[in-house]
Amino acid sequence: MDFFILLIKTVLLRPYVFVFLAVFLLIASRLLGWPRTAAFLLLTWITAFLCEFSSTRTGFPFGWYHYTGSTQGQELYISNVPFMDSLSFAFLLFASYCVALAFLLPHGPDQHGRRSRPPFVWDPTVRRSWPVLSLTVLLFAFIDVVIDPVALRGERWFLGRIYFYPEPGIHFGVPIANYLGWAVVGLVSLSAYFFCDRRLSPSSTPFRNGVPGESVAQEGPAPTTWVLLGCGLYYGVLVFNLAVTFWIGEALIGLTGVLIYLPITVLLTLRLLGYPPSPAAGPPLTAPAQRMPE
Repeated sequence: MDFFILLIKTVLLRPYVFVFLAVFLLIASRLLGWPRTAAFLLLTWITAFLCEFSSTRTGFPFGWYHYTGSTQGQELYISNVPFMDSLSFAFLLFASYCVALAFLLPHGPDQHGRRSRPPFVWDPTVRRSWPVLSLTVLLFAFIDVVIDPVALRGERWFLGRIYFYPEPGIHFGVPIANYLGWAVVGLVSLSAYFFCDRRLSPSSTPFRNGVPGESVAQEGPAPTTWVLLGCGLYYGVLVFNLAVTFWIGEALIGLTGVLIYLPITVLLTLRLLGYPPSPAAGPPLTAPAQRMPE
């Protein structure tokens, strides 16, 4: 009973975290299916918790930092790590994954036979590829460049002062090792998920491999819709943290985050508009020309 009371207190103390988590579960379940969503959530949460547990004791992989324990009794902790903190890695990694997919998934032909714009093709060779893994890890580390400096100043907003670095780092008090640690969590978690994805039944995903918009169990929107909603989750978290940054008067930190994401957003917008055209999945639309005899 005490556990459930503490869990309710955690939700009430951090409602924004659980709103983002609920959005993640909705989008991921429709894009990946429930078995893959559960695997994604558990693998990322376990990896993040173990890394946080280790880093607060050994300095690896995030560098040395400590939780203050100031919210003990107000929210759920596992050992010395707040439950909501490790949990947030899952929806942030999934959102980063969706942005990487938006950049790298091939486009299918539209009704006029062109191959320049969505829908995306849910191609397993692409969605589990090294380019998607690498770009996801990069985007995952990048979003913490915006999140961590404002979280470090949590006593000035409703997060509270829940952690600190014994030796403040060069990036607005955050050590570079912290961002490398995020990259480690993203790389290990997503690699483990790809391993599970290959072994789960193809029929448990809502979309048949390589066929845009064709559902195994039901008719519904193409995977494009859910990938783009995942991108919306990414930018929702980004805008939330930038808004808090400016709200507490840290204009330089906020402007730094805006400048980091301006080129990424421009490139993503161009990609979604079909510039430049991406290689399309599937066979060519027209037969190749016959070679003339010499």
